[in-house]
Amino acid sequence: MSIIYTCRHCQTKVGELPNSHIHDVRTGLHSLTPAEAADIISYNSIQDSTYVKTVCEHCQETLEANPELSLLSNPLQ
Repeated sequence: MSIIYTCRHCQTKVGELPNSHIHDVRTGLHSLTPAEAADIISYNSIQDSTYVKTVCEHCQETLEANPELSLLSNPLQ
């Protein structure tokens, strides 16, 4: 199963762990609450992939430079 990381704001693919057999402990996903996990992680059984929402460097820098954007539901689209 692949783990694919995408930016939650611009949907850019940030990284991928192909054919990964990494457990949640090594990825840090085990420390998420059920609500956080539901918001951040999604599964695609057809592609046998796990998708994890993160924030890319560009979006992070933009949000740090313009903190008022974080008040919007889709700040960088």
